[in-house]
Amino acid sequence: MTALGTVIAGRYRLDEEVGRGGMSTVYRAFDTVLERPVAIKLMHREIASDSDQLERFRREARAVAQLNHPHIVSVIDAGEEPGEGDSDVAAPFIVLEYVSGETLKTVIRREGQLEITTAIAYAIEIARALAAAHDRQIVHRDVKPQNILLGEEGGAKITDFGIARSLTEESLTLTGRVLGTTDYVAPEQALGQPVTGQSDVYSLGIVLYEMLTGGVPFHADSPVAVAMKHVREQAPDIRELRPELSAATAATVERAMEKDTTLRYPDAASFASALEDVLAIEATRAGQAGGEVTSVIKTLPPVKRRRLPLRVRNPRRWFALILALVLIAAALVYLLVIRTHAGSEPPLREGPLTVVPLAQNAATSYNPFGTEPENPRLAANLVDGDPTTSWSSAEYYDANIKHPSGQSGFGVFLDASPGLDALAMQVLTSTPGFSADVYVANSVNLALPYGNSTPLTKRGWVGPVGSDADVAANARIPLDLAGHRYSYYLLWITALSPGAHLVTISELQLLR
Repeated sequence: MTALGTVIAGRYRLDEEVGRGGMSTVYRAFDTVLERPVAIKLMHREIASDSDQLERFRREARAVAQLNHPHIVSVIDAGEEPGEGDSDVAAPFIVLEYVSGETLKTVIRREGQLEITTAIAYAIEIARALAAAHDRQIVHRDVKPQNILLGEEGGAKITDFGIARSLTEESLTLTGRVLGTTDYVAPEQALGQPVTGQSDVYSLGIVLYEMLTGGVPFHADSPVAVAMKHVREQAPDIRELRPELSAATAATVERAMEKDTTLRYPDAASFASALEDVLAIEATRAGQAGGEVTSVIKTLPPVKRRRLPLRVRNPRRWFALILALVLIAAALVYLLVIRTHAGSEPPLREGPLTVVPLAQNAATSYNPFGTEPENPRLAANLVDGDPTTSWSSAEYYDANIKHPSGQSGFGVFLDASPGLDALAMQVLTSTPGFSADVYVANSVNLALPYGNSTPLTKRGWVGPVGSDADVAANARIPLDLAGHRYSYYLLWITALSPGAHLVTISELQLLR
């Protein structure tokens, strides 16, 4: 063990031990030349005598030195500290960027489940970092929360490429030997098979699972037994452990953890893109964002940022808009009072169509041809009068939204009992461009099982009485009811927006 206070390479003073492993010790150090804190990873001298271990350590320095990414801890310098005597082996070291903060594992142990949006934001940052490494043909092979540092000012950085391997290099892994931590090891890695970027995707999927649930999916009496569970067993259903997760988020985590690589995300960039989609969904559902989530939202592609309500994607503009609306409302009230008092003009009148008040439980998610309701607990957001809350569908990859039953579509309906003759349906959406029809009914057969192919018209629905092939962000769909009154009004979505995988609606209103 090297004593604290020792100066390495004539400039790096070792101030504090911050981590120790079988191969090396990590110190917080001070660069006396540039007068800044750094991290020093110093290989144990007894390990340095092993040529394979020495090469693995040197390879880490070469690998990370090639990478320049805001979410990868960067290499500043490298070298070898000579031994004190002729027989002493030199101790190789790597000088790394010093990240003031703590590991993700420490945070999970202290807090348990992380906020959903925060967990996804961290996963996006690490997925982007891994994608950058994979572009340079470097696979990390030991992605785990212990190797993810969270800075005091926010942001996640991945470190410890100690067993990283270039895909163009011959592996140093011995036959039958698994390098990596078995709590997060990919099945193919556990079996000693070739490791690719998809193996890092699997491990990051397990890390995200742990951030969302507070624990890893598999437990056993030995590391080997845990590794075999990764090979043979399915992880416990994440939504049973975290029921408030959206179906889209759960599906994204599950796909990252697929044991079959043909079903897993093909690369870290694809995983990052999917995580960007679900961050938009979860931030919309939460209605607000802060900390690192806000920083990541600012980096989302424009098409994904537009799915977020203004309150989330640009809080300053949102508050400015609210302030402007308040001032306008105050001015209108002032004018109304003045005019009424003077008697010169009648009071201001409402427009020709008005919103029909509905009960708080008037909205119902409707997916009769699917396997289950789509986010039914969020349906109340459609009639709460708050445009910052919303309902989102499940994630689809078929623009026609076909189901195994042969039927297609899904939707939500409003209960307007005892009935009314609405003139239009108002739709406020952050995913404009989808196609929809409107159906009406006075009695609907809800007893049929999910997946039954009975068409809408034989379930009690009449119509369509209105249609829109390109629903705008604030759309008004005229209805033709021929003077009849109906108790139920169904918005039936028949096709998604081009390039979109879901529909998000914040308000659904009936007008008359």
